[in-house]
Amino acid sequence: MHSTLISTEDLARNLGHPDWVVVDCRFNLGDTEAGRRAYRNGHIPGARYMHLDEGLSGPIVPGRTGRHPLPNPDVAALRFERLGIGNEVQVVAYDDSGGMIAARLWWMLRWLGHDAVAVLDGGWPRWIAEGRAAGTAIPEPQPRAFIPHPRPEFLVDAETVDQIRRQPEFKLVDSRAAERYRGEVEPIDPVAGHIPGALNLPNDENVGADGLFLSDEALQRRFRQALASADAEHTVFYCGSGVSACRNILAYKHAGLGDAKLYPGSWSEWVTDPEREVERGG
Repeated sequence: MHSTLISTEDLARNLGHPDWVVVDCRFNLGDTEAGRRAYRNGHIPGARYMHLDEGLSGPIVPGRTGRHPLPNPDVAALRFERLGIGNEVQVVAYDDSGGMIAARLWWMLRWLGHDAVAVLDGGWPRWIAEGRAAGTAIPEPQPRAFIPHPRPEFLVDAETVDQIRRQPEFKLVDSRAAERYRGEVEPIDPVAGHIPGALNLPNDENVGADGLFLSDEALQRRFRQALASADAEHTVFYCGSGVSACRNILAYKHAGLGDAKLYPGSWSEWVTDPEREVERGG
């Protein structure tokens, strides 16, 4: 079973396996149809496409939710069933952004109790650079039964975040770029800054210049230096909308450190309540 990252070599050896499902997760926040167009123009043979807004998110409630709220577990299960993802299937997710979007699918499946899911290390760019097969045929998946077994311990809500940010045994981690964390720029959300008490570990720093995740040892050092003795049970990641933080959680898990928690609403939900504190600088 592949449960964190998978190499292009391993995927290529299993391409076409009847109990493997490959999911293309390419997506661009600035052009939400770019990923779907890219998929139609070429993808890993047999891959199905899942749109971040339509497949990996639930309905937005203005003034209450973040930009990418989690879907209801039963709704998510139905979407996975339609892609041919059953409880016994090995899933491989990929994108063209260093695993940032694919990690959201990885996290959601694990949240629903499905551990046989991995992100393609290097994603679409590495697959193509290696001259591997690509196609444009759109598969027609045979639905499979997916019975969700939600793990509520994988996530926390805003009220819990407000409590733990004041408790020294917890580490609250902002996964956005440093300039957004400091509140110097805010290209998406209406308020700049970060949740008071949070430290900053940009999620893109898990990936090297070659597009691959850092080694297990390098990831361990990265998290240990920042989080000290805090364990997974006391570590919570957030980002702008609960998407890119999943790449930090994936790297944390791949480093052998356990299952850290996600605050799915993240910054875009936090700032919907003007009574919640905001901090800038750092």
